[in-house]
Amino acid sequence: MPVELVSAEEAMALMMHNDGLSCIIDARSEDEFALDHLPMALNWPSLTNEERIKVGTLYKQVGAFEANKLGASLVAANIAKHIENHVMDLPKTWRPLVYCWRGGKRSGSLALVLGQIGFKVNVIEGGYKAFRAAVVQHTSQLALGLQFKVITGPTGSGKTRLLHALTAQGAQVLDLEALAVHRSSVLGRIPGQSQPSQKQFDMRVWNTLRQFDPAQVVYVEAESKKVGNVSVPETLMETMRASACIDLSLPLPARVELLMEDYAFFVQQPGQFCERLTTLIEARGKAVIEKWQELIRVGHVRQVVQELLLHHYDPTYARSVERNFRCWPDALKVELKDHHAASLQALAKQLVAQTAQIPA
Repeated sequence: MPVELVSAEEAMALMMHNDGLSCIIDARSEDEFALDHLPMALNWPSLTNEERIKVGTLYKQVGAFEANKLGASLVAANIAKHIENHVMDLPKTWRPLVYCWRGGKRSGSLALVLGQIGFKVNVIEGGYKAFRAAVVQHTSQLALGLQFKVITGPTGSGKTRLLHALTAQGAQVLDLEALAVHRSSVLGRIPGQSQPSQKQFDMRVWNTLRQFDPAQVVYVEAESKKVGNVSVPETLMETMRASACIDLSLPLPARVELLMEDYAFFVQQPGQFCERLTTLIEARGKAVIEKWQELIRVGHVRQVVQELLLHHYDPTYARSVERNFRCWPDALKVELKDHHAASLQALAKQLVAQTAQIPA
């Protein structure tokens, strides 16, 4: 029967080398899938959210035998639907990688049926749980094998925009804020967008790192240990803090304008800006925050942004970067005269020419 168990590490190798896999199928429920899943996985639940609850309740109230009968009937019906909806037009060469929580009944049942049809099916032994453990370990190995250039610079100096410009120049870039869906400050939550779970963030970081060429530099922005509500993997953080730095500067007026553009939703929704500033009461004091909130209400948002930079972000950032990034005193100093796209592209091109190659 063409169903083969593979370890989490073997599954990683199949994914990294694109070794004949056609797709990845997650047989867990919708909620489990939403919390985290393998990159590019499709969700074919063997049991839906409601069905899992129903089976679990029966298990507790009646017993395993009755719960297993109900579970088997529901799984069989769901697999039939997946076959009908997704499989009928597939060629015999189609080869899926299937997993569930621990590589047990849910993925095994789906794999059994697919294998009996005649497909070659790989099932992750130990399921998602084993794969996540392997991801954590492999992320550390990948981080230690890469050479980072850390972009430092005060808030509003254009670090994230420089990363985007470096990407456009073909450089390798690790954009942790994009992966975390957060701008990495107390005001950095993006309206209308939720952050991934810690597990999903870890998976996104691993999936990005595994695609980098160790022979080429990886550019990354200096971050704290947490980006919003998610934590940067420890070994990656330690590696970044020991890496060479590129210190970016931009004149204060241009920094204010850049932030006015990046945080335009605060200008459009001043009430939301005022509310978010309450998180700084402990650090700056109630009187200062109330003054800033009043300035915002009467339309002086630009003034508040400048004062936030001068009196909160700049002093905090200076202490943090000096304390945490050991190579910062010897950083390559680069300066932008303005925050326009042409200036960022020119600087990115210059940096790639100067720093992208790792000496043999």
